Amino acid sequence: MKRLYLIRHAKSSWKTPNLADFERPLNKRGKMDAPFMGKRLKKYNIRPDFMISSPAKRALKSAKVIAKEINFPIKKIVTSKSIYTGDMPDLLKLIQNFDDSFNHVVLFGHNPCLTMLANYLTNYQVENIPTCGIFGMEFNINSWKEVSEGKGIFIFFDYPKKHLRSSQSS
Repeated sequence: MKRLYLIRHAKSSWKTPNLADFERPLNKRGKMDAPFMGKRLKKYNIRPDFMISSPAKRALKSAKVIAKEINFPIKKIVTSKSIYTGDMPDLLKLIQNFDDSFNHVVLFGHNPCLTMLANYLTNYQVENIPTCGIFGMEFNINSWKEVSEGKGIFIFFDYPKKHLRSSQSS
């Protein structure tokens, strides 16, 4: 049994219009939502074996903040440029090449690829994974190489706006 959690980066800042997309930091809401969703993951008792992130500033910062909340060593977060530059088939190939010793993996990335991937891998259709949204699924497989269309079983879908005001007070 393998579990995969897709997490879209927290809300990013557009304050500096000429800043490269790759360099955009989190905005105020993103800085609040990331630790809040990390606490949500902790409540779900999620303990990943592996965390991989887009190297884009907003995604990697989201990964680090959430890792801290769930006690995952920040130094063990791996980055892959293909999460930032690739398309949905690239993400699928990346997942299929995960080390089989990992049973619980968290992948931090971007839309529209994450939403497309969630819909492709499961029979649960989601219109959009919002910023800092988490889409969890499991696979009744022994090897990540077996991950393919429709093989994922939906576990949960959570995001900050589901908890509107509670994220502001936590």
